[in-house]
Formats: sequence, C-alpha cells, structure tokens
Amino acid sequence: MTMEILVIGLNHATAPVAVREKITFPGNSEGDLTRRLLRVRGVEEVVILSTCNRAEVIAATPDADSTANALIEDIGGVHGLEVRSFLEYLYVKRGAQAVRHVFRVASSLDSMVVGEPQILGQVKDAYRIATESNTTGPLLNRLMHRAFFTAKRIRNETGVGIAAVSVAYVAVELAKKILGELKQKRVLLIGAGEMAELAARHLLHQVDLPIVVVNRTYQNAVCLAQELRGHARPMEELDRELDAADVVITSTGSCQALITKPQMKGLMKRRRFKPIFLIDIAIPRDVDPEVNDIEGVYVYNIDDLQAVVEENIGERRQEALRGETIVADEVTKFVSWMGTLDSAPTIVALKDKLERIRAGELARLNGKLGALTPEQRETVEVLTRSIINKIAHDPIVFLKQSGNVPKRNLYLDLAQRLFDLGGAGPHRSREKDNDEG
Repeated sequence: MTMEILVIGLNHATAPVAVREKITFPGNSEGDLTRRLLRVRGVEEVVILSTCNRAEVIAATPDADSTANALIEDIGGVHGLEVRSFLEYLYVKRGAQAVRHVFRVASSLDSMVVGEPQILGQVKDAYRIATESNTTGPLLNRLMHRAFFTAKRIRNETGVGIAAVSVAYVAVELAKKILGELKQKRVLLIGAGEMAELAARHLLHQVDLPIVVVNRTYQNAVCLAQELRGHARPMEELDRELDAADVVITSTGSCQALITKPQMKGLMKRRRFKPIFLIDIAIPRDVDPEVNDIEGVYVYNIDDLQAVVEENIGERRQEALRGETIVADEVTKFVSWMGTLDSAPTIVALKDKLERIRAGELARLNGKLGALTPEQRETVEVLTRSIINKIAHDPIVFLKQSGNVPKRNLYLDLAQRLFDLGGAGPHRSREKDNDEG
C-alpha cells in the first residue's frame, strides 16, 4: 500500500481573518479533534496545526484524492460550516508539495513574519499532541522530525532569523506608529498567554506607566504582572480598565468577542471620545469588527500587521532564498526515503532468502568439513556472509533506486519473480518498511 503525505489548510496568505477565525482548532481540544480526524475514511495518520495565522491538517493516506474530500467535509462538520463557505480559501497539497509545505512552515519561511521563532514551537506542540493521542505513525513521525531538522539547518546555516520579529513585536511597532511616544501611555494587556506575554515584554521598555494585565484566570494575570512590574486585574474589571487605557493589546483564547460595539459606545461617551487604540492579535478575534465604526476607536487586527511586516522583511529576503535551497534539499531526501518504503519488503525478503540458503548450505556441508576449530568456523561464517552480501549489494541498490521511478512496481515484481520471493511486496508491515528505510 503506497502512502502519501496530504496537507489541507488555510493561512494568512489565502484567507482573511474573518474566515480564519471560523476555522480554528483550539489547543485544549486538539487531542480530541486529531482522534476524530483519524477516523475519517482513508486517514492512516494525522497531525493538526493551529496558530493565529493558520489551521492545517497533515495526514498520511493511501488515497489522497478521496481522503482530501472526506477531510474537507469533516472540517466543515467540526465547525458547523457548509464546505462552499470556505472551500475557495483552502489549499490542498500532496506528495512532495506537501512535504515542502511542512518543512517551510516549521522553518518560518511560510510565516507572515518570515524568520519568527514561535512557529517551530507551535509545530512541535502540535506533533506532541498528536503523538500523545496516538494519531501518528512511521510516516508522519519521520516527516515531523525531518521538519524540525530542516528548521534547525536553516537557523544555523542562514541569517533568516536575524532581525526577525514576532507578531507581538509587530503589534507594538504598530502602536508606536499610531501613538508616537509610548512612555506616558496607559497600556492594557488582555490575556496572559504566550502571544500576550511577548507583546508585553516588547512594551516593557517602551512605557513608564505600569502595564495592566487582565485575564480570565486571575492568578495567571498576577504572575505575568509581577514579571512585568505591572498590575493584575480580574476580567470583571475589564470595562474600568478599558476606560483608562490608551492602547489595548488583546490575545486570548476566547471563542466570543470580549469587546463589543454596545460596550464601547457607552465607554467612549464616558471618555468624552478620547482616542483608544485596540490591537487584536487573537484568532478568533477578541474585538467585534463593528467597534471600528465608533468615533475615536481605532481597531487593528492581525491582518493589519502585514504592512508593518513588509517593512521588516527586505533584509531577510536573501537569507530566505538560502533557506528555500535547504528546504529543496531536504524535500528531495525525504521523498527519496519514501520511495524506498515500497521496495523495503522485497529487500528484506531477498536478504532473508539469501541468508536461509547460506545457513542451509553450511549445515549440509557441516559433516564434510571435518572437525573445525572455533576460529576456523568463524572464518567460514565471515567468508560466506561476505559472499552473500556482495551478491545482494547490486540488486538492493537497484531496488532502492527504483523507488523513485514511475515503473517501480514493475521492477519490484520482476525482482520478486527473479529471486522467487513469494510475492513479497508493499503489503507487508509498515513497521518493517520503516526499519528498512
């Protein structure tokens, strides 16, 4: 059974935030969702990757076409959406294209902020959740580990990470562009997760006034506020803190908007329409888009950060090209390895048959050889194994190379007939395929 890598997803380049926020796989439910997707027809292995800028399903399947259709239907079912409402925003990649995509994502070459370091950790977390959910196997295990290796090569061999900025950093840069000097601005941080913490750390040296942290779990807000030498407030005091804030950066895991139009209308009247800037880097969005219609309120979401990103990408573009060369090299190696999986059972069968012949002939000649010392017997063993290995070398090299050519099934069939291997073929265990590869 020939397996293939399949990737289905959408990201910042293919779908606006209004679509992306409808197709998400929240971290606290990824384990359940990966197990659900493993039950989709044709899915043998699966990993879900979900970040603020992308939602992807990475699968191993023997039938990419029908499996892709089944997965797309199930993605719609998970989110309660008609497929036609999001189909145009999806990308479907298979084979070498899918491998290349996974390697580029892990290496941050496919990120909105090229070179940002957070994505590799997010990919590793997605893989960890999948392995803990028992939804990966030999193919995706190998794929993900090679993706991590590729990311490490690019980080070590190129300068793609030099001056790289995170989404949180870009959010702070946007605040500076809008507000100018931030030292006397009151900053409110909503959320105590990784993205919110990164934004706060970038802000720490830009403001003189204490940063206020509001979070649904108050203790988390306290911990982060202590690190930032700021103040923590419970979510129940959000309105009061919004009233006092000049700039708000919000990044929570809420499935519903935390800041609504009616709420902000009343707040702006109390503020006498003093401007407030809301930077929403959450997916789904924390701020209702209609809030932007209110006088004095300026809302920027994660897609609005793209312009700031473009200003920072020029110096890394050449290094990114070097990274693409490394990705191409690693994709070639991985696809070549995949090609050997079909030939592995035949190679194992050939080795087994030659070893049986060798051992059988030695046993048959045992009485004719006379009394051999242990040293002499070892010499005979080494000699006969060496002869067998030399005989097997050329056929094995040929079979491994045939895994990458269109007629590989013909070559495998001929090898099985030529050596009378009893129909050894790709139907044998995938575990043995993986060991041999």
